[in-house]
Amino acid sequence: MRAVDHAPVYLHQLPVPGEERYVSLALVNTRFALSHGQVDLLDDPEAAHLWLVRHALLPDRVTLNGRQTGRLLVLRESLRTLFEAYGARRIPPADSLATLNSALAGAPSTPHLVWPAEGPRRADEPDTGNPAAAALSLLAEDATDLLTGTDAGQLTACAAQGCTRWFLRSHGARRWCTTKCGNRVRAARAYAARKGR
Repeated sequence: MRAVDHAPVYLHQLPVPGEERYVSLALVNTRFALSHGQVDLLDDPEAAHLWLVRHALLPDRVTLNGRQTGRLLVLRESLRTLFEAYGARRIPPADSLATLNSALAGAPSTPHLVWPAEGPRRADEPDTGNPAAAALSLLAEDATDLLTGTDAGQLTACAAQGCTRWFLRSHGARRWCTTKCGNRVRAARAYAARKGR
């Protein structure tokens, strides 16, 4: 198997607002565009495994096969489609909803009562008999929480041309996922204005 080193690209991409709260948002943003073309942080099973481990969704000792990686990629694209449908205020394609619901059902959660120092609370834990299915189920549950929760109204696609990332808007005027995208748009406007004179 070839060595995969996504660290340079991964580290140069600034995280966008909301990824720290919603891992499903981070998943959708694993495919993005740079000046030299499209980048996919999940382009093979090893890279997908690394991403899932980094986000505490899969134990490091568990490997992913090509079929499981394919399911992760299908879920990612379905989530992107669901986000786009939400942003456009339209009903999403049935197959995208079916993919999310299938992932939710792949490792159904079992309720447990846990009792930490702060007091008792309910915890829903996915069936861990199939760790890859549990990871997909957690991602689907996270996306469901995002799309149906109080943060849903903040879900926005970056308005910078060529950027394909999604983020949670912290205020109504914010249009770009990062200051890098905002600076790029402003620089392009300034260049166009100078050229037009």
